[in-house]
Amino acid sequence: MATDLAKFAEDNGIKYFMISFTDLFGGQRAKLVPAPAIADMQAEGAGFAGFATWLDLTPAHPDMLAVPDPEAVIILPWSRDIAWVPADCVMEGQPVAQAPRNVLRKLIAEAAEEGLHVKTGIEAEFFLLTPEGDQISDPFDTAAKPCYDQQAFMRRLDVIREISDYMLEMGWNPYQNDHEDANGQWEMNWEFDDVLKTADKHSFFKFMTKCVAEKHGLRATFMPKPIEGLTGNGCHAHISVWDAPGAKAKTNVFAGDGDGPTGEVGLSERGKHFLGGIMAHASALAAITNPTVNSYKRINAPRTTSGATWAPNTVTWTGNNRTHMVRVPGPGRFELRLPDGATNPYLLQAVIIAAGLDGIRTQADPGKRYDIDMYAEGHTVREAPKLPLNMLDALREYDKDMRLKDAMGQEFSAAYIKMKMREWDSFVSHFSQWEKTNTLDI
Repeated sequence: MATDLAKFAEDNGIKYFMISFTDLFGGQRAKLVPAPAIADMQAEGAGFAGFATWLDLTPAHPDMLAVPDPEAVIILPWSRDIAWVPADCVMEGQPVAQAPRNVLRKLIAEAAEEGLHVKTGIEAEFFLLTPEGDQISDPFDTAAKPCYDQQAFMRRLDVIREISDYMLEMGWNPYQNDHEDANGQWEMNWEFDDVLKTADKHSFFKFMTKCVAEKHGLRATFMPKPIEGLTGNGCHAHISVWDAPGAKAKTNVFAGDGDGPTGEVGLSERGKHFLGGIMAHASALAAITNPTVNSYKRINAPRTTSGATWAPNTVTWTGNNRTHMVRVPGPGRFELRLPDGATNPYLLQAVIIAAGLDGIRTQADPGKRYDIDMYAEGHTVREAPKLPLNMLDALREYDKDMRLKDAMGQEFSAAYIKMKMREWDSFVSHFSQWEKTNTLDI
């Protein structure tokens, strides 16, 4: 039986609900609904003007209703009389096809029809900056190799511990927090789960992290490359596929004795083909996993001050080796290292399923396994495609990938390409100081 949000409010002392949805650009939109009004909102949804957000809608469209998913409700740990609840967007009784959570739901249903249930865990990386966002917040965090810096961690313990305490309280089973490879950068991990739950948690984590940082007078950013010369924010996804959802899962479909190079690292034949789909669609995937102009300053970056970017620029896979786009760290799962911090939590999971299902259906082969250090020997790899150099190239790759566009939904794909092309046009029409510095006197 579905959770009754009115009773949930009564039982938990909730005064307000934040009914939230995520738009095409990953922006989180919400309405604050008093608890006495939540019964009507649960039945009919909260009304939004879709044109006022980053969706391909006009002022003439009818109201878009955000219908809360009561099974995903979360009490704000830092304001316990408010509950956040993600919503599915509906217009005139039909799901809005371009709404990211709806895109993910559609693909989850398609995978389930084939007896496949995708589970993922993500590695959320972020920087803690000054409120202006122009520099890291800790002036003493200056080590050349800052990863796992214990003393720097202690100077930001209040922020990281507060977020971790909240995850423990919510039952997310967080298991690692660390100072990451860039000065001022952090990573927090929690237990993997079904993709919709992971996407909802990912959305809430970004919201929570920003709120806690602001409470402490700081600014948290998931921007892919916020500081020139430092390692950027990735959002690595660990992927496995199971025979049933949630606790009903008994068998990891990816685990098994497959053939060839994938079998040697512990992937079954279906695991191999799912990986093959990721590899086949990688260049188009980048339009979703690396969705901003700034994203390509991370995946095509020169060596950082720490010595490595930790980001791929070539479509390759390997065993337990962090210099490739995909690594297989152990049997039954693989890590996609392409996504960055700007990726839309729902579209990230959706495009993983879309590419992987296509790989299974077409029995795609992931190609050669490279067991080399790509940072030192990548120049020797001639056969593997390079990842897009910029957002425009990625959008063009996505636009010509007919199977991936169809899997994600033609209406979604058309809206996404249209809106992101407008963003690109805005970028290239902007006059920068670099242009003046380098061409004013030519």
